[in-house]
Amino acid sequence: MSSSLRAIGIAALVSVLAACTTLGLVSAWLNNQVAFTAPQLQRSMDRRFPRTFDKLGGLVSVTMANPGLSIVPGESRLRLDFDVGIDGLGGSGNPTGRLALASGLRYDPATRGLHLSDPELLQFDLPDSGTALGGGARGILNTLLAEYARSEPVYQLEPDLLSKMPAGSRIGKVAIERGLVVVHLDR
Repeated sequence: MSSSLRAIGIAALVSVLAACTTLGLVSAWLNNQVAFTAPQLQRSMDRRFPRTFDKLGGLVSVTMANPGLSIVPGESRLRLDFDVGIDGLGGSGNPTGRLALASGLRYDPATRGLHLSDPELLQFDLPDSGTALGGGARGILNTLLAEYARSEPVYQLEPDLLSKMPAGSRIGKVAIERGLVVVHLDR
């Protein structure tokens, strides 16, 4: 079998396994990796939002709602979109704006979760906020994103899946490959 046919076969099998894990049928490591689809991560995000985060000692609250997670074909980062509202600094708190970011992922053993890695703010629109609020709000959002990336998983790996890791291995690189989130094992 040629190496290109083998690669296509492995990619197809990983896609099938990812689809099965979406249905809760299979959680297995294949070739020292496991793959997750954007819909799997989306369901996890849907359970965690809407959320309100207090900043500046409670002077400002940021509400994030309606998360949208996607993997853009050919990209190596996730795209996350949220409705956003800021209470304080002249805002009403109701999600009237839009926030978009791109981010890689990393594994955190303390949470058994996949966390944002180096999130980059792509878009921040808050209607009727004025330019002063826009700059101040952008700084608050950057701080919020850094804290969120540090402490909140986008997706948590199931204990059953972690128990099936081959002996002597640990979770290594997390990458976006072929439209999937792929968790690689290191030995």
